[in-house]
Amino acid sequence: MRVLVIGSGAREHALLLALRKDPEVEQLAVAPGNAGTAIIADQYDVDITSGEAVVGLARRLGSDLVVIGPEVPLVLGVADAVRAAGIACFGPTRDAARIEGSKAFAKDVMTAAGVRTATSEIVDNPAHLDAALDRFGTSAGEKAWVVKDDGLAAGKGVVVTDDRDAARAHAAALLDSGHPVLLESFLDGPEVSLFCVVDGETVVPLLPAQDFKRVGDGDTGPNTGGMGAYSPLPWLPDDVVTAIVDDIVKPVAAELVSRGSSFSGLLYAGLAITSTGPSVIEFNCRFGDPETQAVLALLETPLGQLLRAAAVGELNAQPPLVWRDGAAVAVVLAAENYPGRPRVGDVIAGSEADGVLHAGTKRRDDGAVVSTGGRVLSVVGTGADLVAARAAAYALIGSIRLPGSHFRTDIGLAAAEGRITL
Repeated sequence: MRVLVIGSGAREHALLLALRKDPEVEQLAVAPGNAGTAIIADQYDVDITSGEAVVGLARRLGSDLVVIGPEVPLVLGVADAVRAAGIACFGPTRDAARIEGSKAFAKDVMTAAGVRTATSEIVDNPAHLDAALDRFGTSAGEKAWVVKDDGLAAGKGVVVTDDRDAARAHAAALLDSGHPVLLESFLDGPEVSLFCVVDGETVVPLLPAQDFKRVGDGDTGPNTGGMGAYSPLPWLPDDVVTAIVDDIVKPVAAELVSRGSSFSGLLYAGLAITSTGPSVIEFNCRFGDPETQAVLALLETPLGQLLRAAAVGELNAQPPLVWRDGAAVAVVLAAENYPGRPRVGDVIAGSEADGVLHAGTKRRDDGAVVSTGGRVLSVVGTGADLVAARAAAYALIGSIRLPGSHFRTDIGLAAAEGRITL
């Protein structure tokens, strides 16, 4: 099987590493990739938002399967173009990708499917903003305001705050830039990320994970694209995962089928486990980053065969997934000033060790690996339990040198210490 992976982040690096272990995968290519992916796959520079460009590359390579990692090409319909060219594609259609591309669409789907989620309101007129804010947040008896960009924002379009002025400023800035605002009720309780491989109404869940969006230890500072994750979750009972699949993911998948927007690819459910049960925070239409790095580190089932089965409508015939024992922890190394405008162009030392996944990197002509973005690397440690996996991850990240870089020191710590309860 010849596989082309679209994307350039640590998620794609993790996908390539897992695909390389599949005995049926004979050739790997990535576009556009980074300094790390170039070591394990043939690398090509194409416009990944162009269906024509991606199809042209896949045809030149004779690809049997195209795996689209990022959300932007999916929302723009690149998967539709690949399928129309007769090439198997892991990634939803433009219509189905609206589950991430439009929060208003996602809310409508969840309402129709009878899925628990936060109450919400779309604001598209600045004149209505203040009255809407008064219906949410602490002024309505909740713990905080939740203000979201209705469209794609790379994980950074959300503000959760008990400061009304801060909530209003974020909402006003979105409206001024022409983006509708979604206000939501606050969902209390620990968060869970559950990836599910989906083909129509067939749903195959992966291991649950938990990610860390805030930039600083103790969940302080602004939201980011994700500063780390761990899997599995020792505090989450198996029956809760079963309930999430049966009561949330399957009804949403069925609702998309009924609308003529059948989902084929990776459906990501972000949830809060509240005192009254799981409730959806958001859906994404692709593998999440950094959870992918932790989850795939534990997968024993051949990934290429699994993704191709979903892409060609044979997911329901696949055997149960096999996982290695133990736990995995992914920690993100970020550039100075991230999630603001990051410092770039610095040489990275120690980035080519096993367990280091690249995101914002490139290799210079002199062979040095340098930083090119905000989230530069993801470091993955595995072990018999979370304590051991954390120790491995932090020992590895401590060996890397990047001027001005920073990372959280508490990824998976509360769970390892037994401080998360339902």
